[in-house]
Amino acid sequence: MIKKLITTIFSILICSLFFGQKTKEKVPNTQEILKEISEKTCKCIDSINGYNKIKDSINREINICIDKTVLVYSMSKNLAKTNADIERGKIKDKKVNITINSNPESEDYKKSYYEIEADLMKNCPRLRDLVTAAESKYDEITKNPIALDFYNKAIDASKKEDWKDAIKNYKLALEKDPKFIYAWDNIGICYRRIGEYDNAINAYNKSLEIYPKGKMPLQNIAMTYVYKKEYQKAIDAYMNLDKVYPNDPEVYYGIGQIYYDYLKDNEKALDYIAKAYNIYTTQKSPYRTDAETIIGYIYKKMKDEGKIDKFKEILKKNNIRFE
Repeated sequence: MIKKLITTIFSILICSLFFGQKTKEKVPNTQEILKEISEKTCKCIDSINGYNKIKDSINREINICIDKTVLVYSMSKNLAKTNADIERGKIKDKKVNITINSNPESEDYKKSYYEIEADLMKNCPRLRDLVTAAESKYDEITKNPIALDFYNKAIDASKKEDWKDAIKNYKLALEKDPKFIYAWDNIGICYRRIGEYDNAINAYNKSLEIYPKGKMPLQNIAMTYVYKKEYQKAIDAYMNLDKVYPNDPEVYYGIGQIYYDYLKDNEKALDYIAKAYNIYTTQKSPYRTDAETIIGYIYKKMKDEGKIDKFKEILKKNNIRFE
């Protein structure tokens, strides 16, 4: 399907309100514009209800919120740049043409979209809450009211970071309902918090015995092996996640982080992170910015090592253009 390129041309007169000499109001700079746009977009994201929704659905809703502001941001930052050029004397014509490309596949559009997205990942907590929400298709809560009461007490203790009290209540919940998978998942997290990694892995495995496709325990087993500094077991655990959820970007991102942070193998790290980056981009996941950041770190290291050609080769293999 051939996509039409839609281009909007804004002709701005020097004597207009924005650039006019009659107004003394300070024209906002690009950072100020980005901050204002991000705050408005964050309010839209705050309204997203993530309960009982799959990842793709949440990503689509986030994408809609960001997409609404891309053209406004792109236009505003171009106006700000033009105004700055006028003030510096770089532009002296009485008429200025500003071209805004509204095609979502254009480089200009993507650049503006990614700038908003990156700022939101830093400054919009709700965005990270949505994209990091545990994904599970086993959606039954316990039907045992006593187990549920202990579970809620454990949740309250966890909010206070009283992990031992949380573990005590999760155990009581599991005595009443041994198949309460959310209790197994969460007690595993609590054990990990206090450094009892073997107990954490045991809890995750108990959860998987009940529901073998549980994404949260599968992913957390890998993370716990990282805490144990058993990196090959962590990689194997991520590959187990891949068997259940093929081409999940968390597999590639997780393995890439292990190679980058712990095994100090930049080439393997780059290959895995690049794969994660491509999938995040396809999914319109804000985690794309995290992958992009690590690629930037790897670039600096490989540049210092004189391996820029290898860096470009790996990106090319993953169909990522490097400029």
